[in-house]
Amino acid sequence: MAALRVLLSRACGPLLPTLSCAARRPFASGARFEYIITEKKGKDGNVGLIQLNRPKALNALCNGLVKELNQALEAFEEDPAVGAIVLTGGDKAFAAGADIKEMQNQSFQDCYSSGFLSHWDRVARVKKPVIAAVNGYALGGGCELAMMCDIIYAGEKAQFAQPEILLGTIPGAGGTQRLTRAVGKSLAMEMVLTGDRISAQDAKEAGLVSKVFPVEKLVEEAIRCAEKIASNSKIVSAMAKESVNAAFEMTLTEGNKLEKKLFYSTFATEDRREGMTAFVEKRKASFKDR
Repeated sequence: MAALRVLLSRACGPLLPTLSCAARRPFASGARFEYIITEKKGKDGNVGLIQLNRPKALNALCNGLVKELNQALEAFEEDPAVGAIVLTGGDKAFAAGADIKEMQNQSFQDCYSSGFLSHWDRVARVKKPVIAAVNGYALGGGCELAMMCDIIYAGEKAQFAQPEILLGTIPGAGGTQRLTRAVGKSLAMEMVLTGDRISAQDAKEAGLVSKVFPVEKLVEEAIRCAEKIASNSKIVSAMAKESVNAAFEMTLTEGNKLEKKLFYSTFATEDRREGMTAFVEKRKASFKDR
């Protein structure tokens, strides 16, 4: 989480004022959401695309936006046609942090009693694979949101940072934990303690980002990857995701045991049988998600 005022203080030009979610705009005709845009992509409609859409506030993560994001994630999670999800923002900002006007006057008691930010990690609990397509600023809460996704693709002008220290606070939505696991202690400590930003290229070298693309190609490439993932068995993909995520939570011995159990579990699926049969018969597998 981070304030727009400080998050971009080292970027170009004066900062745009943060818009509070309290000043709600009217719904556009036929629109389902106010702060995000959703649609299905891919030739088979098997990719769910979510675009954060508060451009005047550089997609600051206000409470209303996070609630809508969670609703969209749940809808795509329940949609049997969708096999993977892409989460993106705009060319200038993926998300430039949290909406500070919503938290400026919060007290310790307010935060503790309400479980403040506890609903921010819904994306990390989605069973279907989620790809973050990051253009522009991914700062504070925006960086944390990207790290909750399973894969991060970045536009060549993307910038990542955890600048909460400049506001007199620390990351509160997993920044100190996920960043350290992604890039190691030294770089994570430097970013958290200085608030400095790193480029997309540096993020890739550090292991935070999988691939870097030209800005105009980023979302297209993320959708292409999501289509490839969605063409596989959805239930087996969920097992694979669970096993990889467990590597961050378990010892090697415990993780190997879980992997083996999930591996055995695939033998109870029709898709495992179809996949191996198709391989032997030298044809493309036709998975039924069973």
